[in-house]
Formats: sequence, structure tokens, C-alpha cells
Amino acid sequence: MPEPLRCSGSFHSRELRFSRAMIFAIEEINNSTELLPGIQLGYQIHDSCASVPVTVKVAFQLANGLDPVFYTGENCTQSGMVMAIVGESGSTPSISMSRVIGSYNIPQVSHFATCACLSDKQQYPNFFRTIPSDQFQADALAKLVKHFGWTWIGAVRSDSDYGNNGMASFLNAARKEGICVEYSEAFYRSNPRSRIQRVAEVIRRSTAVVVVAFAANGDMRILLEELSLQPSPPRQWIGSESWVTSPDMLSFSFCAGAIGFGIQQSVIPGFRDFLLDLSPSEVAASPVLTEFWEDAFKCRLGKIADKDAHVCDGTEDIHTLQSPYTDTSQLRITNMVYKAVYAIAHAIHNAVCHDTNSTTQCDKFTRIKSHQVLTQLKKVNFSQNGYDVSFDSNGDPVAIYELVNWQKSESGSIELVKVGHYDASLPVGQEFRINRNLTWVEGGTQVPVSVCTASCPPGTRKVLQNGKPICCYDCIPCPEGEISNATDSSDCSPCSKEFWPNAGRDTCFPKPVEFLSYNEVLGIILAAFSVGGACLAIITAAVFLRHRTTPIVRANNSELSFLLLFSLTLCFLCSLTFIGAPSEWSCMLRHTAFGITFVLCISCVLGKTLVVLMAFKATLPGSNIMKWFGPLQQRMTVVFFTFIQVLICTIWLVLSPPFPLKNLTTYKERIILECALGSAIGFWAVLGYIGLLAIFCFVLAVLARKLPDNFNEAKLITFSMLIFCAVWITFIPAYVSSPGKFTVAVEIFAILASSFGLILCIFAPKCFIILFKPEKNTKKHLMSKDF
Repeated sequence: MPEPLRCSGSFHSRELRFSRAMIFAIEEINNSTELLPGIQLGYQIHDSCASVPVTVKVAFQLANGLDPVFYTGENCTQSGMVMAIVGESGSTPSISMSRVIGSYNIPQVSHFATCACLSDKQQYPNFFRTIPSDQFQADALAKLVKHFGWTWIGAVRSDSDYGNNGMASFLNAARKEGICVEYSEAFYRSNPRSRIQRVAEVIRRSTAVVVVAFAANGDMRILLEELSLQPSPPRQWIGSESWVTSPDMLSFSFCAGAIGFGIQQSVIPGFRDFLLDLSPSEVAASPVLTEFWEDAFKCRLGKIADKDAHVCDGTEDIHTLQSPYTDTSQLRITNMVYKAVYAIAHAIHNAVCHDTNSTTQCDKFTRIKSHQVLTQLKKVNFSQNGYDVSFDSNGDPVAIYELVNWQKSESGSIELVKVGHYDASLPVGQEFRINRNLTWVEGGTQVPVSVCTASCPPGTRKVLQNGKPICCYDCIPCPEGEISNATDSSDCSPCSKEFWPNAGRDTCFPKPVEFLSYNEVLGIILAAFSVGGACLAIITAAVFLRHRTTPIVRANNSELSFLLLFSLTLCFLCSLTFIGAPSEWSCMLRHTAFGITFVLCISCVLGKTLVVLMAFKATLPGSNIMKWFGPLQQRMTVVFFTFIQVLICTIWLVLSPPFPLKNLTTYKERIILECALGSAIGFWAVLGYIGLLAIFCFVLAVLARKLPDNFNEAKLITFSMLIFCAVWITFIPAYVSSPGKFTVAVEIFAILASSFGLILCIFAPKCFIILFKPEKNTKKHLMSKDF
């Protein structure tokens, strides 16, 4: 035969207070004239010893209507018929009990079983509770951890239905909040000490500062006792309701600063007086009260004394006793027992009583069944002592918690202080509120930091570390051209095309716009040379005009010389159109003006070269070639060659003209404002035509360079064309390879260099003779053969 089931372990006076709360509520109901008037409720109280086998045995006793073990109310009209059961305190015993009595449709209302699994009406159709499901508490704990920025935590739990299901719900909610768990350890009070030591060692060696403990009160006490033997690094404890609000746990001072959620504090009028009203006869008649009395006062009641305790002599005063039984300052779970009894009473009331003409009539002889009470329990909705009682479709109440904090008092003891609340019925984001300063681990006032990796600042992105949770990562600077403007960004965003990141890569700023302007040194220098060159051409023209009757000016067609100086002036000035911000008109003007003025200039030089050749051909006997190449033909030559360039430019402007363009490709960090060619063929056609005329002119000048004369202008034209061609040949690779505004600078330099080459090579020697060697400015000297 198996050994009889016996309770083991120490006596829990807190559980005794729960049973006394049930008696107190039943007596209130039996004395009420509004609730179940004329009907007396009876009860049986059993000690489950926090043991599943004992709980199952008691469940069968209640279902079978056996004799009471503890106490039976008198004058019960339906003796032996159990209408409902209040209990159990633990989730695992409650599950076992519900599976037994569920088949009998006996409703079970628990005051402390919080496992979310018990909300499953398919498995536990008869189960109700006045304490919220752990699913709500798990969600609240996850939001609490997230609220304080803790993303790297440790987790310990009771290896029971309460701990395993509660922690599973918490871990699921924490994962949705982006919280990572370094470790998750399970233990139970009956485990070997080596198992408890291993869990304690994991906590000591971990890097997570925050530890979430979803454990029963008895299990947590064993773990904290083990941790107290060898202090661990400071840990911020986050506790579930089962232990964080238990007054007898406040003795662990190294847990000061712990926070967690607890059931609302309550006041039950008259309950403390009821607890203290224990007569000697009542204590002696109850084995449980006797055990409590002997344990509390360390004496033997009506027994022979032993070496550890003396015989109780009647001087024991329960009013001076400091015990969880007498402590009514934190009535939390006790109120859940109180509400559970009233819920059952209201269900019975609705089944047997009827309201007529503002009076309530109850038939105490009506024999009701437990399934009727079960049906009515689903509908109850009342308020008792200001606390609402109702059940949803899962048999759960509205989840309302207090946020509690373990704070050191001035005397050095740990006190349980309410610092906020959580109401699951409020809209998302408004459920959680803190209304008082918290004390943290080791009495600190600053929120402790518990992260695997410090937050990545703006300008960086997170890259996960191989083989580690998502909360462990490296902070990598954003790539070039991208930013992140938030902390802990997982990706960097590229700036739009016209924007570029700052040095910190957390903000996009407009890219600086770059073009050759008059405000920079390069632009000022080029503009100065351009204006200087134009002035030089004008001064030269003035000198020639002043000495227009002299032989050196009249030689080689002075009209072409003045036209050449005019075109050179335009060449110098057209370079100014390349400086400044490009616009639609300036882009069309700069290239066409440059092309036409240079062709006009080269045409004049070509005309002068032809004049030299024709002049010497005309000196040959029988030659009348000058008749066919007089001043009119020379003008027509210049007009003809220039007209061709005008025609090329017109076609270019009509078909695909140059236009201002924001160049975003040459430089990533800035915008180049430039003139797009529109048609590259048009641009190179203009340059090609200029080059063709220059080469033709150069060839003719080379042919005429050795003709006799003391001042043969063909020699000067040869040098000028040589410089011109050299400049523009080197211009092409320089133009193609120069970036940004330097492309424009190269073009301006080519214009100025070739223009200065022409004016210096062709006109400087003449001006030198006119101004400094007037004796050589004679027809005789010019016609002489000795140069």
C-alpha cells in the first residue's frame, strides 16, 4: 500500500490569511440582507500543501461530497453538494484540480493561479479567476523593460506551469519589442542544490544587468538565499507578481531597487479585526490554527514542552505578532479571495433569487446544480468595496496592475512602494504610467544600462555580429552619399541627387553649386586678361589710326588690319561670356560668339596672307592678278568664310542649342553648373571649321615666308598661325580631361592665348617700328631687299 499523503515543508501563514479571508467573506454574505437573504452558505477548507497529488485527492473528495476535513458551516440544506471551489493558489495544482472537477461542471474560481494556459476554455471550461492572466503581466513586463531601454536581459523562471508558461509569454512579447535574452534558466524548489547553484552562477557570470524573474514565491526565496551566500555583481531585478509583492521577500536587501507588477492594494473593512479575533477554543479546535499558533509563538499548545519550545501559557498576544498573517497593509491577493467568494455568491444569488417590487426573494429550498452556478458565473458583473468584478469569455478579469518598487527607508529596511500603474483596458500606448521616482539597484537614481551593444549614433548603421542575438551588433559608418538620422538605424538612406551628407553623415545638405565666377581668383585673373587684351587691341587700332598714312600701315591692306583688330577685340571680350553662372542665353552666346569672331579673325589673317602672295605674283612681268584680287574681292573673301561659320552656328542653335546643365556625375559632393553642348557635332563642327581655316592660312603663310621684302608680313603670320594651331591642338585633350569649372577655364585660356598670339605676332613688330623706329617706316626701307 502507498504511504498516506502528508504535507511537507514549512507553514505559510500568508496562505492561512487567504483561507481566513474566505471565511470572512462568507460570514459577511450570510449576514447580508441584500445578497442571498435567508440563505446560509457553508464551506469546506482543505490544505493542498502546494502539492499536486494532495490537490488531486482533495478535488476528488470535494467532487464526491465527503466529510469536511477542516470546518463545515451549520444548517446547510444541501449538505455534501459542492456548488463551487475557491482555489488553488498555484497554477499547476489549479490545472490538476480543473481537470478533475471539470467533468462534474463544478466551477472553480482561483485567486492566485495566473498561468495564461488556464484561459483555454477548450481544456478548462469550468475555470475562472479574479487575478489577471500572466499573458497580461508578461506583456506589461515586456513594455516595462522596453520603456527603460533595456535590450539585453537575463531570465529565470520556476520550472512549473506558472513559470514556464509565464516566461514563454514574456519572451514572445519581449521578442516583439526587440529585446534580447542572454540566458533563460528554469529551477524548482525541490531541485538538488547543485541545480540552484548552477542557476546562481549563470546570473553572476552574465553581462546582462537586468534579470527578469518569473517565479513563484517559494522558488524565488531559495534562489535568492543561494545568491546571498556569494554576492553577485549588482543586478536590477524585475519580478512577477508572485514574489515581488510578497512582504517576506523584502528581507533580501541586495535586491533593493527591484521593480515589478502587483495586484492593486485594497482595503477590506473589518478584516484585520476578524484576523485578530481568535479565541483559544477556536485555535485548539483547528489543527491548522494550532500549527499556526505554535509556529508563531514558538510554544506548545496543550502539549508537553520540548527542548525547542515551551508550553503556551495563555499570555500570547496575537495583536503584537509581526507575521504575514497579521499584515494587512498590502492586501492584494487576499482581496482576490474576497472577490472570488462574492462572485460565487452572486452567481448563486442569480440562480435562486428574484427581484420583485424592490425586494429580493430567495427560495432556499430550491435544489440547484453546479452547472447552473457555472452558467451564472459567466454573467456576473458587480462592484464590491469599490472593486469591479466580472469575467470575459476566457474567465479572466480586467487586467489592472500596480507598478511597485523596492525602496530603502530611512531606517534601512526595504519597503514596497507604489510608483505607477498598468491598465490593459486602456488604448495601446496609454496603458503604462509612472507617477513617482524610482530607486534602482544599489539605491541609485539613474536608470541602469543593460545592453549588449551601445546604441549606434546617427551617421552609422547596425551590422549584426555573427552567431549572436540581434541586440549584439557593430556600428558601421554610412557609405559615401548616404545618411542615417536616427539612433540604431539598420540601414542608411541615400541623399537625393542634389544633396550630400555632412561630415557626421546624419543630415543631407544641398550640394554646393560650382561654376567659374567673377568672385574667385581664377575668374578675376581670366577676366583681367580678357579686358586687358581687348584694351591692347583698341590701343593698337588707335596707333594704326593715328599713323594710317604711313607705309607700314598701308602695306597689306590697312582695311583688313583694322577689321582684324576689331575681330581680335571681340575675341578677347567673348571670353567674358564664359565666366559667371550659365544661363540659357549665355550658353548659346558663348559658343556662337566665340566661333564667329574667331572665323572673322582667321578670315582677315587669311585675306592678308593672300594679299602678300598676290602682291608678289603681280610683280612678275605680264601679271594682272591684282585686278582679280582687289579690295572688293578681299572683303568678299572675309564675308564668305565668315558666313559659312554663321550658317554652321545657326543650324546648331536651331537643331540642338547649348543649354545650362547641372552636372551631378563629375563630382559626387558638389554640382557643376555648366553649359551642355546640346549637339557635340555642332560644337566640333565649329572648332573644326576654325581649325581648317587656320591650317589653310598657315600653309599659305609658310609658302609666302621667303618672298623678298624688308618687311614680309607672311613671316609674322606664319608665327602667329603656328602659335594658334599649337594652342588649339593642345586644347582638345586639355578640354576633354579637365573637370568642372576648369573645362571653362581651359577654353578661355585657349581663346586668350591664341588671341594674344595673333595680336603680338602680327601687330607688335609694326607698332614697334611706328613708335620706336620711325626712320624705318618709309617706302624705301620696306622695298629694300636687305632685311
